[in-house]
Amino acid sequence: VLKFSLLLILAAAFTGCDDDKSYEDPGLEVSLYNISGTWKLESWNNGTPLADGSYVYLDLAYRDGNEFTIYQNLDSFGPRRITGAYNLYTDESLGSVIRGMYDYENGDWSHRYIIRDLYSDRMTWIATDDAGNVSVYVRCDGIPQEILDQYKDEIESEQDEE
Repeated sequence: VLKFSLLLILAAAFTGCDDDKSYEDPGLEVSLYNISGTWKLESWNNGTPLADGSYVYLDLAYRDGNEFTIYQNLDSFGPRRITGAYNLYTDESLGSVIRGMYDYENGDWSHRYIIRDLYSDRMTWIATDDAGNVSVYVRCDGIPQEILDQYKDEIESEQDEE
């Protein structure tokens, strides 16, 4: 009986001293406010980093109609600045989904995306129709000036129209 009691005490002591007190950050709630800001595409197509010299910056504004601006040089001869509006909605089975519509009647984004793993500094987008289409964005302080300089005339022209 004494040995059995001693074993129970030792077992309780070892299970009580569990060093694995790891805390898993649940992240942020996906909301217009929490996703607003400037993001840089870090990887896409399920982990593929962008080629050297390539970039995609996504600026999400949640005021004035939930507008977005994309600065990118991936799918064209030169750099492009693309604007439009986006909305965020909740799908019962998928969770938070973002979709976008390009300005000038250029249609919708080619995919709608589930937003997962939203933290203050990163978020993951997964295409609703292609689970292998996974993009990871990291928050940044803004669009680098050298990139904005490429679009200076275009931006000034739009400001003059307003």
